[in-house]
Amino acid sequence: MDQNLRRKLDRITDILWAGGVTNPVTYIEQISYLIYLKLLDEEEATRELKGRLGAGNGVRLFPGQAERFRWSKWRFKSGNELRDFVRDEVFPYMASLVKDEPQVAEYFRDAVLEIVDPNVLKQVVDELDSIDFRKFGPDVKGDIFEYLLTHLGQSALNGQFRTPRQIRAFMVEMVDPDLGDTIYDPACGTAGFLIDVVDYILARYSEQPQEVPIYGEDWLEKRGQTIAEAKREIPNLQTYRKGPGEKIPDWGRLEASIYGTDVSRQMMRISMMNLVLHGIRKARLKRANVLSEMSGLTEDDLNRRYSVILSNPPFAGQIPKESIRQDLPTKSKKSELLFLALMLRSLAPGGRCAVVVPEGALFGSTTAHKELREKLLREYELLAVVSLPAGVFKPYAGVKTSVLVFRRPKSESAKDKAATKHVWFYEVKNDGYDPDKIQGGGRPETPEKNDIPSLLAAWAKYRAAKFETPRGVEAGAVLEAGSEEPRCWWATFDTIAENDWNLAASRYKPRVAEPVPDEDPAELIREVLSIEKQITDGLEKLLQEVKGA
Repeated sequence: MDQNLRRKLDRITDILWAGGVTNPVTYIEQISYLIYLKLLDEEEATRELKGRLGAGNGVRLFPGQAERFRWSKWRFKSGNELRDFVRDEVFPYMASLVKDEPQVAEYFRDAVLEIVDPNVLKQVVDELDSIDFRKFGPDVKGDIFEYLLTHLGQSALNGQFRTPRQIRAFMVEMVDPDLGDTIYDPACGTAGFLIDVVDYILARYSEQPQEVPIYGEDWLEKRGQTIAEAKREIPNLQTYRKGPGEKIPDWGRLEASIYGTDVSRQMMRISMMNLVLHGIRKARLKRANVLSEMSGLTEDDLNRRYSVILSNPPFAGQIPKESIRQDLPTKSKKSELLFLALMLRSLAPGGRCAVVVPEGALFGSTTAHKELREKLLREYELLAVVSLPAGVFKPYAGVKTSVLVFRRPKSESAKDKAATKHVWFYEVKNDGYDPDKIQGGGRPETPEKNDIPSLLAAWAKYRAAKFETPRGVEAGAVLEAGSEEPRCWWATFDTIAENDWNLAASRYKPRVAEPVPDEDPAELIREVLSIEKQITDGLEKLLQEVKGA
């Protein structure tokens, strides 16, 4: 995160603390409300500009008399007038937009302004007013919320942390979503996956897609380079195609295909904000505990099947047995297995899924672990296991993780025939970031060390072969001495079954033979004898010294 923005956020939290708003949960929520109002004003300014240029859909957030509720119209107020106007008029107006802006309305539903001191509110408004959020790039909303969450302490994160952009991007590309697919993230957090999917689909239909570095437009701007200049300097720089979406065949259809749930009210608020500010106002978001019998989901929600599922669910706890949904295909209480079981159940025939799992889920020896992995291999087609670097989620978690990519067959296989024939493994050692150089919460880029472009190139060839011919060498192979360490390999269904359904990439990694020594064996034997003689002589000398003592 930009250091100036970080300092401003710290100053705002200090102001609130000194002003009596001392509960971190409360001041994080209050800051979130005000940031949202500021961001909505910036979005309205962008829509105005597009309208003057004849672009955009012309829909305004603050039409007619509602102009007075815009941040830019009331930020100059002070004292009781400011506090009363925000509390009694702005918040209720936002909550009333159920028909026109349902996501905005949901965000402000039950919202209460708890900054009761008008002077404190004025200071916070002035600090936020000095920030132009547009210049910080599209990920700033999630960055802000994530940074504010650190005030709650690590225990309050409850296993939730954002997935780095470069990891989200390759997962989206591997499942290749398209218009007409229904997209779902059962633990959507800040909605990063959902927004990336929309950008991916927009790029596919845009007549003039924009090539963007995987590190974001702000990274390129800071370097003062064009994309072509950056690619000359960093030949393997990964990019994605981002289009303006003006040529999308049916925007309403795209919006209506986006689904997300999360158990956290704060996460729901930030994901709604993130989606609205990316122009996605009618996504189907719902606060719910999808693993629980008391989930808050309707029958339609429970029975819905999705074409594409992308997620990095929390894996830091256990669910009480009596609370777990009975329709999930596992008896485990571990959240990582329950979420994986949920995705198996929620995937439509022909659907694709990419999900981050902790390494323990791949080799755990409990009955629940093995049964779920067997189900994944027999009834679904596990296409790939992508091993991620151990530090990819630093500073939030040092847990080793992998990405599972699988699809559900369009029709059920015969009971004696498994859907998975072989599993492709790919080891990503470097993702373009240095996890050991964390400065101010950021992760400096090292694009010259990035295995993701090679992963996607190999995946494209594998997909072109209709997943019939895996890339790399077979599990257990011994490569000639001096060979390059393999980056990808594959194992058959039978091999994995023989290994207790273990899916850890390292279990099947081919090894490179040790080079044959050049020395003459006879000379090596003479050297060993000489060393042994030296040891014997030394011991005899020591023995004589002990006897003479």
